[in-house]
Amino acid sequence: MSEPNNEPELVVDNDWKSQVEKEKTAPAESPDADDPTASLPPASLAMLISTFYSQAMMALGVMANPSTNEKSTDLMMAKHFIDTLEMLQEKTKGNTDDEEDKMFDEVLHLLRMAYVGAKKG
Repeated sequence: MSEPNNEPELVVDNDWKSQVEKEKTAPAESPDADDPTASLPPASLAMLISTFYSQAMMALGVMANPSTNEKSTDLMMAKHFIDTLEMLQEKTKGNTDDEEDKMFDEVLHLLRMAYVGAKKG
C-alpha cells in the first residue's frame, strides 16, 4: 500500500494563450451608461481653451448663463479668465501645435475686444 500524496495537485491551464488573444482582439468595452462623464468630449487643450472662453463671454455679458438663461456682466471675472488664458498660453509655449496656437490667438483677440467694448459700455 502506498502512502497518500499530500502535495497539491498541479492544474495546468493550456487555454490561457487563446484567452489572451481573445481579450486583445475584443472590442473595448462600451462606456458605462451610469457614468456621467461618458458623454463628455475627451480632455484636451482645445476643450480647456473653449471652457475659459465660454466663461469669459458669460462674464462679459455676451452669452447667457446656461443655468439661468440670463446675461450679466462681471468685468473682474472676465479679466480673470482672460488673464488665465494668457498665462496658459505662455506656460504651454513650445508645447502646442499650430491649431492650438491659432486658437489661443483668436480666442484672446476676441475676448480682449469684447472686454474693451464692455468696459466702455
